[in-house]
Amino acid sequence: MKKILIIRFSALGDVAMLVPVVKRLLAEQPELEVTILSRKQVEPLWTNMPERVHFFGADLKGRHKGWLGMHRLLADLNYRQFDAVADMHRVLRSKIIRNAMFFAGIPVYTIQKGRWRKRLCVHQDLWISKLVLKLFPDFLPNPLPSTISRYEDVLRAMGLLNKGEGSFSFENDKRIRHDIGIAPFAAHKGKIYPLDKMQEVVRLLSEQISEKGEKIYLFGAGIKEKAVLEKWEAQYPGVVSLAGKETMDKEIEMMRGLRLMVTMDSSNMHFASLAETRVVSIWGATHPKVGFLGYGQQMDDCIQQELPCRPCSVYGNKPCQFGDYHCFDIKPEVVVQKILERL
Repeated sequence: MKKILIIRFSALGDVAMLVPVVKRLLAEQPELEVTILSRKQVEPLWTNMPERVHFFGADLKGRHKGWLGMHRLLADLNYRQFDAVADMHRVLRSKIIRNAMFFAGIPVYTIQKGRWRKRLCVHQDLWISKLVLKLFPDFLPNPLPSTISRYEDVLRAMGLLNKGEGSFSFENDKRIRHDIGIAPFAAHKGKIYPLDKMQEVVRLLSEQISEKGEKIYLFGAGIKEKAVLEKWEAQYPGVVSLAGKETMDKEIEMMRGLRLMVTMDSSNMHFASLAETRVVSIWGATHPKVGFLGYGQQMDDCIQQELPCRPCSVYGNKPCQFGDYHCFDIKPEVVVQKILERL
């Protein structure tokens, strides 16, 4: 049986997007054995995979920290056992590992992240970007290839995956679903719909949903998020906060039974996609055309404003140049209407 190593340490959403790709890979390659190398914290994403998938959790803050730690990691992996390696991260840590494997005679394949194209999406107002696009009009496809398609390209280069993208259909879903979920937080401010507006969304939905005997489940992590969500739970009927109550894999399983998830451009969008649950996503500083829309999700379900300044960064980690995040001037009533149309 052929053995391959797939590397992706972070971020959480990017690791989540790797899961459907590996599932498709296993379906097309029944004799393949796959080891996923990532951080220990993301292991719950891989708990329900076939036996041919092995997870190796790197201790990047302890045993596997620094240059010496990378050498320990290679030894712990027994890296010479693999027939090939797919670097789906392309950072310093993964480069150290793949280079060691390359010099051991193991074939190495690396993701092409398309960084320049992503930068052009952000800086289209700069003269150099305008010049490049004028000279090479096809250099910037709209939308850019998704992260998932970039993962699949690596596996195609290895000769392990057929052409075409995997997906799923909401229309053919026969599961009995109840309730909706809301995940109002993200890693950066530029991705978070203002909490006072989201609270109004929760209030309006509570009036609509609770009358039908359904509930609104709130997803979040961290002390501050937990305090906010529990406050909303106490204020509105039919609202239940799950913050700090369930593990990652249990939350994904719960999403599997929901009629709809409402998220930001966040890891919860990708968790809901793993659960094959439809997502209404709200976008501010970032933009789905850059390639981070959830697996199987639809552009029509994205709530956003098309502004000249968007996207102002690829990951939403830069402050608004105007200081007011005008991109989030979206009325709660508009969000609620979109949600109700999708139920």
